[in-house]
Amino acid sequence: MRILMAGASGFLGTRLAARFAADGHRVTRLVRRPPRTPDERQWNPSAAQLDPAVVADADAVVNLAGAGVGDRRWNAEYRQVIRSSRVDSTTTLAITMAGLAAEDRPAVLLNASAVGWYGDTGDRAVEEDAPAGEGFLADVCRVWEAATRPAEDADVRVVRLRTGLPLHRDGGMLKPQLLPMRLGVSGRLGSGRQWWPWLSMADFLDATVFLLERDDVAGPVNVVGPAPVTNAEFTKELARQLHRPAFLPIPALALKVVLGGFSHEPLSSSRVLPGVLTRAGFQYRYPDLRSALHAALTE
Repeated sequence: MRILMAGASGFLGTRLAARFAADGHRVTRLVRRPPRTPDERQWNPSAAQLDPAVVADADAVVNLAGAGVGDRRWNAEYRQVIRSSRVDSTTTLAITMAGLAAEDRPAVLLNASAVGWYGDTGDRAVEEDAPAGEGFLADVCRVWEAATRPAEDADVRVVRLRTGLPLHRDGGMLKPQLLPMRLGVSGRLGSGRQWWPWLSMADFLDATVFLLERDDVAGPVNVVGPAPVTNAEFTKELARQLHRPAFLPIPALALKVVLGGFSHEPLSSSRVLPGVLTRAGFQYRYPDLRSALHAALTE
């Protein structure tokens, strides 16, 4: 396929672009700066600027663009960056796709979203039919997903990737835990009772390819592992694999001081299940936390 990617330089996008290339697809990357390589095309989603010919040259569009939610303390300014970086890119792509003639329109849009859609679910397990929850990220996900509507109305197959916590030692939620854990100064976060929707990086990549190729799947898809665990269980297994103790719980107040508004996320409970992937027959490489963490630390 000819795949047009936004967000191809991020934590997930870099690995997904490499996977697409390894599978023999031709990947064109959207960049905000002047292109440096033949496979790059410039756009400006903040100003809704994108050459329709660039989109018309693609069979599929994959959008992972968005500022990192854990990269900085959340203040009013950065909250707006988190929201606009997602909504502007999605709106620009969806409207451009919808404006093309039917014969020039890419067949599918895989658009990032997040399990933040559900808000704090406590101990309640949720699948894709659950309504949006409350809170900042739930509100962002609501408008983010709604921004795909023009493409959907133009008969493009739209898949909204409600991604959980992909595990890899070089990024995501796992990386900042490794050093304190190795130093023996880490433990559960807050009460530790909050559910974490982990996912191996290999399964994130496999699931995205699966959804790209399965033309009978559309709408929201929870891209998470099949067996969410509590933060306490996650911490215990990480400590076991690193051969370190994990007896120093990190109080919720300390997280709030260090992380600001973002502290709500690692303390929030998301017991999210992959209903659509399971019913579609997706096979996980690492269906349990032990094997997924081992892969994240060694591969």
